[in-house]
Amino acid sequence: MEINWEKEDLKYIWHPCSQMKDYEELPPIIIEHGKGINLYDIKGNCYKDVVSSWWCNLLGHCNPYISSALKKQADTLEHVIFANFSHKGIIKLCMRLSKLLPKGLTKFNFSDNGSSAIEMAMKMSFQYFQQTGCTNKTRFMALSDAYHGETVAALSAGDCDLYTKIYKPILMDVIRIQAPDCYNCPYNKTRENCTCECFSDCEKQFEKYGNETSAILVEPLLQGSAGMKIYPALYLKKLREICDRYNVHLIADEIATGFYRTGKMFAFNHANVSPDIMCLSKGLTGGYMPMAVVVTTDEIYNAFYDDYLKGKAFMHSHTYSGNPLGASCANAVLDILETGEIQEHLKNVTPYFNNLIKEKFLNLNNVGEVRSIGLINAIELVEDKKNKKHFNPKLRLGYQIYKKALKKGVLLRPLGDVIYFNPPLITEKDDMDFVVNVAYECTVETLRE
Repeated sequence: MEINWEKEDLKYIWHPCSQMKDYEELPPIIIEHGKGINLYDIKGNCYKDVVSSWWCNLLGHCNPYISSALKKQADTLEHVIFANFSHKGIIKLCMRLSKLLPKGLTKFNFSDNGSSAIEMAMKMSFQYFQQTGCTNKTRFMALSDAYHGETVAALSAGDCDLYTKIYKPILMDVIRIQAPDCYNCPYNKTRENCTCECFSDCEKQFEKYGNETSAILVEPLLQGSAGMKIYPALYLKKLREICDRYNVHLIADEIATGFYRTGKMFAFNHANVSPDIMCLSKGLTGGYMPMAVVVTTDEIYNAFYDDYLKGKAFMHSHTYSGNPLGASCANAVLDILETGEIQEHLKNVTPYFNNLIKEKFLNLNNVGEVRSIGLINAIELVEDKKNKKHFNPKLRLGYQIYKKALKKGVLLRPLGDVIYFNPPLITEKDDMDFVVNVAYECTVETLRE
């Protein structure tokens, strides 16, 4: 008997980040296989995946080199307990990453997803101060409009109502700092000519709460779920200085920004400063396997190093910590990046892509701003360009564009009324032409309606 896959999906599966009632109108698209930036469904339709399947697919679907490494590893060792046991692949990965990370990040603690990595980083910072005589440092700071994941502590650090509002009664009381908003700059500056005057709010909060703060979490240069908001590297430099002054850990959430997403290996490389703790996931394995890592300094690590009965160990674990399959994919990703071919490709296509989008969209009356960093581009749609007034969210403008684009073979997943592109790093110019034209057509059609 032939199976109706869409019907069976809806019978059993509760999809993430979805209102399942929407699936009555737009049923789940059953993907059969992928290649490069293309996804192919069971009906033979092709979709250009220019959101990298939630930003994790770094080097294309079914990359032959990564696939080969994964298959080889699966025949050797699939998993091993990571307490008192290890394996060559994960050791090799740490050796390699340690040479690429910002200076001072030396100790690696693995988990299986980005939210867990954020939880680990927060717990690590808190426990460090408890064990070094600063027991008053029990709170955390984070930027407004932040997104750091969806477990309780990670959600507490976030500030996107879509995810946090209903859970606020059970969330931690995080100190909120007004994030830089270059599109709506209160000082009438631009990213190119400012000195981060907006950092004044951060200074006020540190002056008030710095002595009781353990760590501040930050999405470096790019607040993703807030609508791909981009801010200057100078903000990170100022943040590093104020953290040093108040003895506050700087936690870098590079889960979405690592591995050349912003044009450099890590977003913090743009600022030439180092965080105290860095969280990595998504592109780490090229989107192949769930893996995350929390990297920290010798100083933080040493605060946990003592006789067992002193009770200072970091008692946080994940079943799949340091998984060999994930390590094989991550090492394959580094093999590809170390050839330099991806970087050369990005030098060639990044200006082309960014200029193409600006030329296409900036003249539309309802486009407030086009912003870009690396291959990431965001188009902010507004009802009134002069006053930067947003559309009524009940219109679900971005969702209407998303549905139209699917019919034309492009997978967009707008953030509210912000259309964005975050494609695999291997994307070629002809695909860029195609997806930008489709996005433009769908945007014009939707605005006209």
